Amino acid sequence: MRLIKLAIASVNTTVGAVRSNVDRCIEVAHEMAAADVTLGAFPEQVVGGYAPEDLVQWNGFVRGQRAQLERFAEETSELATVFALGLIVGVGGDLFNAAALVHRGRILCFTAKEKLPTYNIFYEARTLSRGIPYMKLDADGVPLVDAVVSFDFGTVALEVCEDIWSPDGPMRRRCYSGAELVVNLSASPYRAGVVGTRREMIATRAADNQATVMYSNLVGGNDGIVYDGGGFINQNGRPVLDAPRFVEGWHATVIDLDRTVRCRREASTWRADAERFRRDSERVECIAVTEPTADRRALSYPLPPGYAPCQGTGGHVDAGEYPSFFLPALVKPGPSDRDNLLDDFFSAMALAVADYFRKTGAFSKFGVAISGGRDSCLCVLVAWQAVAILHPDLDAAALAEKRRVMLRFFFMPTRYSSEGTSKAAEQLASDADGTFTMLAIEEAFGREVEATETMLDADGMPVSEVTKQNVQARLRGARMWNWSNSSGALFLQTGNMSEKAVGYTTMGGDLEGCFSVIANLPKTVVVALLRRLQSRLGFEGIDMTLQTVAGPELAADQSGESELMPFAVLDACLYLYAGEKLTEEEVGMALTSLFPDVSPADLRGWATKFSRLFTRSIFKWVQAPLVIHLGSLDLDRERALQLPVVQQTEYREDSDE
Repeated sequence: MRLIKLAIASVNTTVGAVRSNVDRCIEVAHEMAAADVTLGAFPEQVVGGYAPEDLVQWNGFVRGQRAQLERFAEETSELATVFALGLIVGVGGDLFNAAALVHRGRILCFTAKEKLPTYNIFYEARTLSRGIPYMKLDADGVPLVDAVVSFDFGTVALEVCEDIWSPDGPMRRRCYSGAELVVNLSASPYRAGVVGTRREMIATRAADNQATVMYSNLVGGNDGIVYDGGGFINQNGRPVLDAPRFVEGWHATVIDLDRTVRCRREASTWRADAERFRRDSERVECIAVTEPTADRRALSYPLPPGYAPCQGTGGHVDAGEYPSFFLPALVKPGPSDRDNLLDDFFSAMALAVADYFRKTGAFSKFGVAISGGRDSCLCVLVAWQAVAILHPDLDAAALAEKRRVMLRFFFMPTRYSSEGTSKAAEQLASDADGTFTMLAIEEAFGREVEATETMLDADGMPVSEVTKQNVQARLRGARMWNWSNSSGALFLQTGNMSEKAVGYTTMGGDLEGCFSVIANLPKTVVVALLRRLQSRLGFEGIDMTLQTVAGPELAADQSGESELMPFAVLDACLYLYAGEKLTEEEVGMALTSLFPDVSPADLRGWATKFSRLFTRSIFKWVQAPLVIHLGSLDLDRERALQLPVVQQTEYREDSDE
C-alpha cells in the first residue's frame, strides 16, 4: 500500500485582496499540516481572487500576488505538506493563469493554464497567454514548465480549471509521462446543472487517464458571479470524495496511490496508448523533490465512500450493516433533483448578495421595494438568508434582532394596489424579521401626471396610459435611491428574467437598483422556488403572495399574463429563442410539442410577439444593474448573451420565402 492523505480547500476570495486571501490560505495550510495531509489543493487564482478581468494589466497586482505567494511559502516552511495554489504569473510580455507547487518554503514550479475560455462569462484569452506543451520558461527564478513532479509518495501533475474540460488537455501527456496524481485548481462558477456535469467529467478524465484526480473549486460571490465551491477526488473513475458546496472549508480523504498503478497495469488499452505516446512523443520534464513530505505512517486504509467504521459489534458483524466494498452506502431518501436545483439557486443568490455586501464594504443594510408580488417576495427571502450568511455565529434571537436592523422593506401603494398584496407584503416583512414601512405615492403620482401634462401641452399630446403606469414605478425607484443614498443601504433590484427579456419593466423605475437579485431567473422558476421555500420555511407571507394575481398593479385589474402571454409560454420562448437561438418560426413550431392543447396559431403569435419585444428591449436590459449569473443564459450584456443594441431583423424575412 502507498497511503496518502489528500485535501481540497474551498476558499472565499476577494479580487485584489492578496494579503487577506493568503492569510486564509496560510491558516488552512496549518490546519491541513496538523492533520497529516500529504497534499493540499487550493483553488484557481486563490492569491489574487477570480475573475480579475483587466486588473491583471496592473503590474502592481501581478507583483503583489508573487510577493504573497512567497510569504505563503515562508510561513509554511516548517510544514511537510505539499501545497498547490493558483495565481497570475508574469514572464516578460506574457501573463499566465498558473498553478504553483509549494513545499517546505520553496516554490517548486509553476504550471500554466493551456485552455483559456472565451465563451459565456469568460474572457481570459483577452489578457492572458496560453501555456503550451513542453513549455520551459523562467519566472524570476522559478521554472514555469510543462512538467510532472516526483515526491517520496508519488508523482504529481498540476493543471488549471479549463484544462480538465477538454479530452485533449495536458492531463493525457502528463499521465503518460508518469503523473499518478493530477491536481486541478478551479474557479468554476455556479450555473444550473453544472454540478452533475463536473462530477461526470472528472470521473471520465480519471478513468480515461487511469489517474487519481483532485479538483478544488473557489467559493463565494464576486460581482455577479457566484462560485459554489466544493470539489472532488476521483481515483481511476471511482468517486472518493465529494465536498460540500456553498461554504468555505477543507475536506480530506485517504487513498492508496498503489491502486492507480495497479489499475494502469490491468488496463491494456491504457498501456497500449501509453506505448504509442512514448514511441511518438516526448515525455514532459520530471522535477525530482528529495525533501520528505508529511508522515504517512498513521494513515489507515480508506473505507468505502459513505461508510463509518464498525463499532460496538462485540465480535459479531451483521452482514447487512457493516461497510461493504461491493455495495454503495445506504442513503436516506432526500429532495428530488428539481428541489435540489431550486435549493442551489437560493443558496447561490444568498451567497452572491452577502458577498457583494461584505466585499464592497460600502453598505450597512439592505433595502427592498416590496410589492406583495412574487418577485419582491423572493428578493426579501434572499436578503433574509444573506444576513444569516453574514452573521453565522449569532443565535436565533440575536439573528432576528440583526435582521430588524439590516432589512428594510418599503411598501408604496397607489389606488391600484390591492388589499391582498398589501397584507402579503406586511406579513412577509414580519416573517423575515425586517422593518416594514408603508409610504403611499398616490399624491406624488397625481402631481407627476399633472407635470407631464404641462410638458406635453406645447405638442397638444395627452399623457399615455403606459406613461401613467411608468410614473408610479419611477416614483418608487427614485424614493428607494434617495433613501439608500442617505442610509448607506444596498438597494436590491427585484425584476425577473422573463419580464426583463421583453421589456415589461420601467427604466428609472422597477429596473432600478444597485444589485439585481433574480434578473436571471425566469418567472416560472421564481414561482417554483417560492413554493419550495414555502415548504422549507413555512412563512405565511409566501403563501399569501402566491395567492395574489401576478401583475405590476399599475392599472386597474392588471395581469402580467394577460398583457404578455402565459408565463410558461413566455419562458419557453425565452429558452428556445435566446438560449437555443431558434428563429421565431422555429420557436412557433417547437411550442406545439410543448403545449399540444393550445392553438398553433396562438403559439405562433406569441413566438412572433416575443421575438419582437425581445429585440426592441435590448436597450433596456443593457442598462440594468449587475446581475447574479445562474444559468448558461444571462441577460447581463458583459457576461453571456452579447447582442448589439442597434440592430434590424431583416434576416428573418429570408426564412419566410
